[in-house]
Amino acid sequence: MSRSTNAILVPLLGAALALSGCSDDSRSFIGSENSEHSAAAPTTRDANKKVLDQRPFENRKDFENARRGLIAQAPDLVISQEGGGEVWNMPAYDFVDSEGKSAPESVNPSLWRQAALNNIHGLFEVTDGLYQIRGYDLSNMSIIEGDTGWILVDPLTSKETASEAFLFAREHLGEKPVKAIVFTHSHLDHFGGVQGVLQHLTDEERANLRIIAPEGFEDEATSENIIAGPAMTRRAMYMYGKQLGRDVRGHVGTGLGKAPAFGTFGFEAPTDLVRETGTEITVDGVPMEFQVVSGSEAPAEFTFYLPESNAFCGAELVSRNMHNLYTLRGAKVRDARIWSAYIDEARTRFAEADVYFASHHWPLWGQANIQDFLIKQRDTYKFIHDQSVRLMNQGATPREIAETLKLPEALNQDFHNQGYYGTVSHNAKAVYQNYMGWFTANPAQLNPLPESESARRYVEMMGGEEQVVEKARSEFESASDMDVTEGQKTYRWLAELLNQVVFANPDNKDAKALLANVYDQLGYQAESGPWRDFYLTGAYELRNGAPEVGIKPAMMKDILLHTPVSLFFDSMAVRLNAEDADGENVTIKITFTDLGESYLLTLQNSVLHNRVVSEDTPADATLAITRPLFVDVLIGEAGLKELLFSDDIRFEGSKLDLISFFGMLDKPQGRFNIVTP
Repeated sequence: MSRSTNAILVPLLGAALALSGCSDDSRSFIGSENSEHSAAAPTTRDANKKVLDQRPFENRKDFENARRGLIAQAPDLVISQEGGGEVWNMPAYDFVDSEGKSAPESVNPSLWRQAALNNIHGLFEVTDGLYQIRGYDLSNMSIIEGDTGWILVDPLTSKETASEAFLFAREHLGEKPVKAIVFTHSHLDHFGGVQGVLQHLTDEERANLRIIAPEGFEDEATSENIIAGPAMTRRAMYMYGKQLGRDVRGHVGTGLGKAPAFGTFGFEAPTDLVRETGTEITVDGVPMEFQVVSGSEAPAEFTFYLPESNAFCGAELVSRNMHNLYTLRGAKVRDARIWSAYIDEARTRFAEADVYFASHHWPLWGQANIQDFLIKQRDTYKFIHDQSVRLMNQGATPREIAETLKLPEALNQDFHNQGYYGTVSHNAKAVYQNYMGWFTANPAQLNPLPESESARRYVEMMGGEEQVVEKARSEFESASDMDVTEGQKTYRWLAELLNQVVFANPDNKDAKALLANVYDQLGYQAESGPWRDFYLTGAYELRNGAPEVGIKPAMMKDILLHTPVSLFFDSMAVRLNAEDADGENVTIKITFTDLGESYLLTLQNSVLHNRVVSEDTPADATLAITRPLFVDVLIGEAGLKELLFSDDIRFEGSKLDLISFFGMLDKPQGRFNIVTP
């Protein structure tokens, strides 16, 4: 693939890869063997045992709900791509015991319990005429029976998993026409598998199919992460434990589900957009009432209510865990105050609901149970918001707030709002960031040295690398004899201390090895799936180095064909190498012959601008091409240089200017170092 092509392509893949965190390596789902991860230390064992006293683990109601209504289950649920390589592998998680009671020393018992619940998979009847397929992907696909056919809700992440789930439902529920598909929100794990369903529909079904989505869905679904895709992709590898084995010292689940499915991602444009709360639509005889909650968990999202079934679909406004106000892979901060208000609105608007189901996890039955769930979810986000702001206004820093803030007992006994995905700690920091940004007002943080330079000076002042590592080793060994609280703080401090040594000298093998052992312990103690995966991936990369990530561009072709072309050029602007472009002035016009649109790219002052122009606008070089062919260039199925000398495009002006221009664009690989400089 040419440098110019990849400079456009890599960020466009961010939306998919930031979710999946996977590569073109056929082994990527299973990950590596993790025998090299160290054993749980005594302090870690004690810390995890202590968790068992903090909540009512004897309460088995979640397991009853997660198994309720099971119709059928595929015992060996492994889904592969046509070209080879696994997309989904539920048996890989068989090491988690079915009741979630036998947590190993290397896994927080609360996270282990959540992992066991998320292992429960199959086709379930939620209530009359409402079914769910769970455990075929990170998310759920729901099926609503209409008068003559089905309404599908959130057709999973990938074509492969959605196809398998859909055929499994047909096998056990009978074959019915699909009348509508509902996308509850704009994240890939809720629409990316749509083509896996559409491939099984008749021409008549497709011609009459309604696709219902919230206003803004198309723009948000195709544009999310495009600008910062390479960075988000790399960090997602940490968040979802891409390189970790599925075992007791590796990845056990994300909390929100098992892991993202990595396959072929698709898109289909909506036919019906829901613009405001209170919108009522009847689909195949089924009345649906919508609540727009855009700006909560997703920038374009709705929930809906089925009055004939008294069933409330919470989409991802609420889940059976605390969600992220800030996603560790990197994303814009979400507003906890607005999120909480939406939950309260849902609670009152759909107060008659006897059934709750959603885009993740298992359902809930009974008005009182649903109201209690919604109230506590509402109050969890509101508590984190209000108390973080209160402490912020008293002058507390983000780290001080995160260390201080604890959920009140009334909110800390229920498992459904625990930090399996988001946490009080990083959500509190997100509230601070939402209001105040990165700066705490301490002048020392106004213009600090880069990390490596600062680390070198710290280590030198502390007596040198050897002395620091020796002291750290002594403290690490002493942590085994400390009480749980002091031992946990010691590991956190050692992570900070040894990170200084590694950044001062990334070739210091002793420091890296010891820091990896520290990260192991922090990972084993984490209740949050992403925290665990971050720590353990950090340990893995300290021992093995950063990955050589490959990508499979064709997996995004369908989404790219629906992406506004202006976004292609916005992504190019942030890849422009300012040094290479210094002093260069050039205009490039690209005309999409099938769209009747022309864009003028102007390079001046080491800045790239783009704007829509008329087809006769002059430029130094003009390229006339169809969008599908342009996408083929992006994904490497057609070469730009070869096309310039072919009859498939029209070209005017200087070929040299065009090739030189694309040569100024960076080619980010998304495999930069994280735990080393």
